[in-house]
Amino acid sequence: QAFITVNCAALPETLAESLLFGHRKGAFTGADSQHTGLVSAADGGTLFLDEIGELPLSLQAKLLRFLESGEILPLGETQPKRLNVRVFAATHRDLYAMSQAGSFRQDLFYRLNIIPVELPTLHERKEDVELLSKHFLHQFALQHNLPEASLTKDARQHLQRHAWQGNVRELRNVCERLSILLAGRDIAASNLPLDVRATSAVAASPLPFSLPDDGVNLEKLERDLLTQALERTQNNKTHAARLLGISRDALNYRLKKQFSAPFMP
Repeated sequence: QAFITVNCAALPETLAESLLFGHRKGAFTGADSQHTGLVSAADGGTLFLDEIGELPLSLQAKLLRFLESGEILPLGETQPKRLNVRVFAATHRDLYAMSQAGSFRQDLFYRLNIIPVELPTLHERKEDVELLSKHFLHQFALQHNLPEASLTKDARQHLQRHAWQGNVRELRNVCERLSILLAGRDIAASNLPLDVRATSAVAASPLPFSLPDDGVNLEKLERDLLTQALERTQNNKTHAARLLGISRDALNYRLKKQFSAPFMP
């Protein structure tokens, strides 16, 4: 049975309908041959729509019609085509909030929301980090025809403490880099990317001070923390922001507030 994956975020809006539902030869300028379409390719099997929240509104109506009727109408055709396709959809967005705001069709949301499955972020299931890391290191060793690298205990602990704001994709990218640079070797904590080492060190550390009875100067404390974060990361704003647990935009705002101008260009 076919299993067709579609990344809705990667569909060019001008060609999305043709790519999904197909077209006949001559249906539009440049349509030099007939195209089956990804939905038809999944006939008798499964269609997985990844990042469904990125699907243009114009296509959401056509997708809803297919889900309701089981039929598609390729561009240029006059007769609908009936298909037997099982559809799964995934997103990192809050589709309910989007449907209330008008950026995602409410009727499509409720049509898709029959059996919702909420997958916690990697940060919420730290016990999976080691298992996934081993899987990715093995996968990339095979893919690049390299001897497999392995993680030391210290490296595994750092990976488990990291926040993984980029979720599984971030872990996968880190593992690919390590599997290439350290093929066949033991990966120590010192081999991990700077942002992983920095955020895991913060997570492992207890609060470095307690509030004194006479209070603190919060503005001075913030200035000191900003300065230390930039010094520790060699003025890399992205890494400094992760070290402080804030976004880069939030870091720029705080730097401008504390120092009246950006700390660095």
